[in-house]
Amino acid sequence: MSEFEKIKQGDDSFVAHTYGRFPVAIKEGKGAVCRDFDGKEYVDFSSGIGVNSLGFCDEGWIRAVIEQLGTLQHISNLYYTEPCVSAAKLLCERTGMKKVFFSNSGAESNEGAIKCARKYSYDQYGEGRNKVVTLVNSFHGRTVTTLAATGQEVFHRYFYPFTEGFVFVPANDLSALEQALDGSVCAVMMELIQGEGGVMPLEAEFVQKAADLCKEKDVLLIVDEVQTGVGRTGKLFAFQHFGIEPDIVTTAKGIGGGLPLGCVLFGEKTESVFGPGDHATTFGGNPVATKGAEYILHKLDDEFLSQVTEKGEYMRQRIEKMPHVQGIDGMGLMLGVRLEEGMKSADVVKLGIEKGVLLLTAKAKVRLLPPLAVTYEEIDRGLDAMEAALKEV
Repeated sequence: MSEFEKIKQGDDSFVAHTYGRFPVAIKEGKGAVCRDFDGKEYVDFSSGIGVNSLGFCDEGWIRAVIEQLGTLQHISNLYYTEPCVSAAKLLCERTGMKKVFFSNSGAESNEGAIKCARKYSYDQYGEGRNKVVTLVNSFHGRTVTTLAATGQEVFHRYFYPFTEGFVFVPANDLSALEQALDGSVCAVMMELIQGEGGVMPLEAEFVQKAADLCKEKDVLLIVDEVQTGVGRTGKLFAFQHFGIEPDIVTTAKGIGGGLPLGCVLFGEKTESVFGPGDHATTFGGNPVATKGAEYILHKLDDEFLSQVTEKGEYMRQRIEKMPHVQGIDGMGLMLGVRLEEGMKSADVVKLGIEKGVLLLTAKAKVRLLPPLAVTYEEIDRGLDAMEAALKEV
């Protein structure tokens, strides 16, 4: 029995069957390239779904994490730790936000944002102003509450009753949004690029006018940057492309670089909403995870982020010339490739594995989330494999 077969058999026997896995077991990786147990190499254009912002096994990140592991791996939030403070300071300085709450995932960050919005409204206006408006086709997580906030019917199955208090309006429909803000709403929550919904960027005019509308009505604007945050779009956060000032920003994935870490960033209106006991998590602000985040944030300086934009443009230009490609959506190194009608993105992903590249789907599109530190050599190698898959599909 091969090593892969042993691993697969063990997974079948002992791991809950909640994932539709591809028939590959990854053993090791460096940069944007990983290997399976047979030694076959793959260029990873998925980054663990946007997590490995610096690729596999970045040496500086490893040193930072190991040094912290040998110093203090965990202490409860009843005490202060330096890495938690340093990472929070960097986030605030580079975004204009005022305070940070560290969680462990994107869904938890979005839960925290929803709780904060409802408490803000309760503190200011009392009961009855607690609804959150989200967008059709959005995705905000897999807890019962964040599923309720997700504007896709396919996720609204099996787990009833869902948390109440969510209203959906179509993306880019300002009239529908204005109508929804009827006095019962405490917040509007949106992804600026709908990731799981198909890599669908929002229109800049809609985002700016929605922000103005929220400010006018004292409705909090929550921007979900779980997938778009931490350099993915060529800015540290996607909202910085739009010239808006959110009241709350959530993120996760790339901030941890491979360790579980999420954040809720609070603006001026919301920085003091939570007091002691209002919100908490045992592992939040873990010193090892936040030390890794501190390293990533230092690495993602302006020069690095400009290279993310340049690499994304380079990839666009190559992909546009590939067979069956109808267009490309997204920003920076978050790209969604539109295929000819009738083609299945999952078929391209499966063929990509055969050719040596790891891709993702986003509904009908092929989604690419390469490591932000991917080299041009790795880009070319991965795109060659992708093109070979598209020629065969």
